[in-house]
Parts: sequence; structure tokens; C-alpha cells
Amino acid sequence: MQAIRVEALTKTFRVRRKEKGMRGSIKAILRPQTEEIRAVHGVSFEVEEGEMLAFIGPNGAGKSTKIMMLTGIIDPAGGRVEVLGIDPTKKRRQLAYQIGTVFGQKEQLWTHLTPYDNFRFFGAIYDIPDEEMEHRIGELAERFELHEFINTPVRNLSLGQRIRCEIVASLIHRPKVLFLDEPTIGLDPVVKEQIRNLIRQMNREYNTTIFLTSHDVGDIEKLCKRIIIVNDGQIVLDDSMEHLKYHYLHKKIVEVKMQEETKLPQVAGITVLKQKGSHARLEVDTGAVEIGDALRQINVENMEDINISNVPLENIIMEIYRAKDRQQAKSAVEPVG
Repeated sequence: MQAIRVEALTKTFRVRRKEKGMRGSIKAILRPQTEEIRAVHGVSFEVEEGEMLAFIGPNGAGKSTKIMMLTGIIDPAGGRVEVLGIDPTKKRRQLAYQIGTVFGQKEQLWTHLTPYDNFRFFGAIYDIPDEEMEHRIGELAERFELHEFINTPVRNLSLGQRIRCEIVASLIHRPKVLFLDEPTIGLDPVVKEQIRNLIRQMNREYNTTIFLTSHDVGDIEKLCKRIIIVNDGQIVLDDSMEHLKYHYLHKKIVEVKMQEETKLPQVAGITVLKQKGSHARLEVDTGAVEIGDALRQINVENMEDINISNVPLENIIMEIYRAKDRQQAKSAVEPVG
């Protein structure tokens, strides 16, 4: 069964255009010039029930606009949207009972209330009977390990604790589709992994469809089996996570501080991005050399500090663009027949 279905979706916005030499003039105020911005252009995709999809792209790519159309916040200019067989533009209230949202950068909890009081509040909004509400709060508090701070005002919680409570609040009414927008932003690595485990557990136990947007490669790599990359309002790539890993997620950034300045080796799979004194920044292609072998080549005994991270998502997206451009250029020059 399809949880989400999008066909030829389009959305444009009319915004005020800045005119040179007219700043502050009466004409600019009374007759502002506008231009049409295309945020979404002919987008089509489907998401199966229980699927965990990563929907990513650079800032300004149109991700948030698409989510707002999927949840019924704004109407599309053209095309068709169905979430759980419901048209969000016509039955937004009905759809609200079936979906949940978590925004890592926006709070939906009342900070002066405790998590428990917030859960009761959201349960009342969704018309959940008292007895059933208490059962759900108890069940979710147990699974998400909230008992230590469930009666502490939200404003006194750590960011990781608050995000866990945000997720629980979005699950009180047992939604069939959950939209997660940067759910691990600002969290330390340990808490990030806890949140990811909770999302996986939620998907496994409730068969919740997950629609994830994130700039964190770790979120995408560890949670999703499919990825859609968008840019300039269009889909650039719709592929499996396995294929993306093989072609694009095999590089790591290694930052090292050495006890003394050392000449770094010229080894296949290791690219020195920057070196200044005893500090160095390298890119390691794990398809050519394993991280452990790469560190031994650099000389582990001389290392004072080390940090290993994923290549920024923006770099991966740019590499995908370049690959598609090369493919199109090759097709253009190949002889026909």
C-alpha cells in the first residue's frame, strides 16, 4: 500500500524583486516589482507504507515546501498529492489525525509544562480517552526511557531529552506517517545514535512510514534504504541507499594533530586536503583503503588527536550533479546508431 503519492507537483511563489536605484523611493513602495519563484517543478514519487525515506537536498532546494504541501499547510499550484489516500488540500484536519511531525529546530512542546502535561495536552487535542491516553503515555515513556524527567519542565531538559519528548508527543495519536525534519541537529554523537535507535524501533514496532530530511549523512545512512535528492525544485536522484553508499558514501574526512610535523605519505585512496605544521586534513576513500590501514600509513604513534567524519552532504550532492553532467555530456557526443 502506498502511504504517499505525488504526481507532477508544482508550486510557485511571487516575491518582491529588489530594483537598483529604487531603494526607499515612493515608486518602489507604492508599485513594488515582483517576480515568480519556482519552488517545486513537476515532482513525482511514491512512498510505500512502512518505508523509511530520506528526502534531502541543499538549502533552498524545495524540501520544506514539499513537506508543507504533503501536510496540507500550503496548497500546490498544480499536480496531485495523496497521503494515506487523503488529499491534504481538501481534508487537512482528517489527515492531521493520521500523521505526526518532528522539527529539530522548532519546538512543539510547551516549555513551561512537563513532558507528561504536554502529552496529556496533545492527547486531548486528538480526542484520546483518558484511560487510553494514560496507557499510551506509559508505554511510550517506557520505550523512550522518559521516566527520570517526565515530570520536569521541558525548559529544564537537555536537547537530547527534549527531542525524545518531541518524538513521543508526535506519536501519542499513533500516526501512520511521521515527518522528521533534522531530528538529530545539534545533538552529540551518543545522543544522535540513541535517537536513531528509537526511530528504527518505532518503524519496526508500529510500521510507521518515515519521511526524513537531514543534512547529517549518518542519519540517512543508518536509517533509510532509499533516498531522494532534490535541487532547484526537481528530483535529481531517486535511488537505493545501497547504490548511493557504493558510489558516493565511501569517503571519510580525517583530521589529525601530530606530535611533530611529518611528511604525509602519497598513498592511493588518501588525499591530503590541507596540512599546516602538525595539523592535517585528509580525505580517505574507503573503497581503496580501509580506515585502519590509512591511519597506519599516516603513523598512528605520532598522532596526538584524531577526528573522523563523513564527507559533508553538500559535497556528495555536488558530486552527484557532476556525475550526471558528465553522463549527459557523454550522451550528447556519442554517435547515434
